[in-house]
Amino acid sequence: MKFQVIFTFDSEYAGYVAEVPELPGCVSQGKTLDEAIENIKDAITGYLHVQAKHGKPYIVKELQEPPHTLV
Repeated sequence: MKFQVIFTFDSEYAGYVAEVPELPGCVSQGKTLDEAIENIKDAITGYLHVQAKHGKPYIVKELQEPPHTLV
């Protein structure tokens, strides 16, 4: 399963914050981008495990076409 992850650099933390919009509250961080990637992978795994454990398994949403831009 693949998820969109948004990475932002936090100058106060001096590292990267990673957020998965499709999984509310699934956030992690790392001092380097590589560390943030590994940490968010662990966070996603944990998130999905906890959801399944509580009877709320993740259901893959249908792929939707991206919104069209009118010019």
